[in-house]
Formats: sequence, structure tokens, C-alpha cells
Amino acid sequence: MKSRLVVTPIQCTGCRTCELACAFAHSVDGKPGKSRIYPLPGGMKDLYTPVVCLQCDDPACMKSCLVDALSLNEETGAIDLNEEKCVQCQACVAACPFGCSLHDQKNANVVKCDLCGGDPVCAFFCPTKALEFKPVTPTKRKRAV
Repeated sequence: MKSRLVVTPIQCTGCRTCELACAFAHSVDGKPGKSRIYPLPGGMKDLYTPVVCLQCDDPACMKSCLVDALSLNEETGAIDLNEEKCVQCQACVAACPFGCSLHDQKNANVVKCDLCGGDPVCAFFCPTKALEFKPVTPTKRKRAV
């Protein structure tokens, strides 16, 4: 059974613990890396929405990649980025309708959520459970007629 990162925005307090945990989990040369998640403030006081890759069933980022650097990891369910194949064209960054493929200007590379290999630290450290990594049962999608 596959698991998905489930986001419940109403429970997010904007503490940014998820962002910090992600940055440390993706450290580069002993320094925090670019976080793959970020909470956006909502229109109302104390309302935040954690923005993180939804690992789409029909990923625009993967379709846009000209060198096939993005692929589905069957084990974790994440759309993985092969950094050796990536040419930094940023087509995936432009293609993601949710803003979840990111360009790390400091390290000059593209980054995206890899679900931490199947155990996302953002969900583990979220104090309010606004982020949870839960098993999901596959459902067949109905096609629009």
C-alpha cells in the first residue's frame, strides 16, 4: 500500500518546523539545504498552508523534462530527480502548477520533494499534525465524459 503526504492547512500554525527539518534533511556540505516545503500565510490571521510537492498522478514536471531526469520511484511514490541527468533548464520549475519544483540559487540546482526516501521528516516533526504521511488505498479515477 502506497503512502501519501497529507496536508491539513487548518492545523498549520506557520511555525516552519517542517521547513527547518527539510532543510537539515537535505543538507549540503554540512549546511542546511534548500527546503522543499514552505508555509504560505493565508488571507486570514494565523492561517497558513504548507506548500509541498503533491507527487501528482500525472506530473507536469516529469512531462516537461527534456532529458528524463524525473521519474516515478515505485517504492516511495515520489517523483525523483536524477541530478546527474538534470541540465538545470528549469522546465520542471515552470511546469509545476503548484510551485513545488524549486530552483536553489545558492547551490545552482533544481530541487523537489523526494519524500525523504519514504519517511518524510517534515511530517515527523510537524507538532500539529498538519502534515501526515498516511497509507492510501488506490482508487480508479473516472474519466470526464
